[in-house]
Amino acid sequence: MATDLWNDLLGCLDLAPLGGGAYEGRSQQLEYRRLFGGQFLAQFARAATLAAPDKGLKSLHTQFLREGRTGEPVHYETDVPQQGRAFATVRLTASQGQRVIAVANASLHTWEDGQPERQTVDPAPALPGPERTVDLGLLPWESRAATDLDTEKSEPPGYELWTLIPQVHRVLAPALVAYATDLTPIGTALRPMAGVTQAGAGRAFTSAVTSHTVWFHRPFDTGEWLLLRQHSPLAAHGRCFGRGDVLSGQGALIASYAQEALLRFG
Repeated sequence: MATDLWNDLLGCLDLAPLGGGAYEGRSQQLEYRRLFGGQFLAQFARAATLAAPDKGLKSLHTQFLREGRTGEPVHYETDVPQQGRAFATVRLTASQGQRVIAVANASLHTWEDGQPERQTVDPAPALPGPERTVDLGLLPWESRAATDLDTEKSEPPGYELWTLIPQVHRVLAPALVAYATDLTPIGTALRPMAGVTQAGAGRAFTSAVTSHTVWFHRPFDTGEWLLLRQHSPLAAHGRCFGRGDVLSGQGALIASYAQEALLRFG
């Protein structure tokens, strides 16, 4: 790929303020047929934290309405209907020209200390060795997986991806994790289907993300290995559904996510 994908992605998170709660973000320079949904998630996350800068992002629910056009900037409108001492709500709209292409609702929270803590998740497995490095194309950092996402055989609908996002300022961390969570849920849903992989998109099947939600449970830093553990319990009626958790290398649950997508054969 001709562009430096990492610096290109960081540049997309540098939203230009337009006044009145509006921002403009440039689009990634990708050899891709439409704007990648992860770009919208990352830019929505960034716009929400700019609209309520004294709080941390707690959740982001996004609905994708239309395909975004490549090579064009995206205009973001933010509205803050609720802003309190502990919580804030931000409504967001993404558009290109007169076309609204995605909408989102974000919830933010002032991180609180001193409360009882509990989590119930399976511990993180050992990090796979460098021989298990995978190239997922749109992730501009090192990633590893013990199993293959794309397989011609019928395999269980689960996938564990270790990913090493470079260290950045903590304010950008939620945007980059949100970006990463959009890439592999559809591929996970395809794993039980013998002879079908993501390479068949546009030929054997049609797919497109319709909605995606990320919840952030703890503040965290990038620069360490994170585990994206996901499972697809359902594919039916022209759609597929998946959910996942993001764990630190020490096993702390830092985020969870869920995605519904169009998955149409024939």
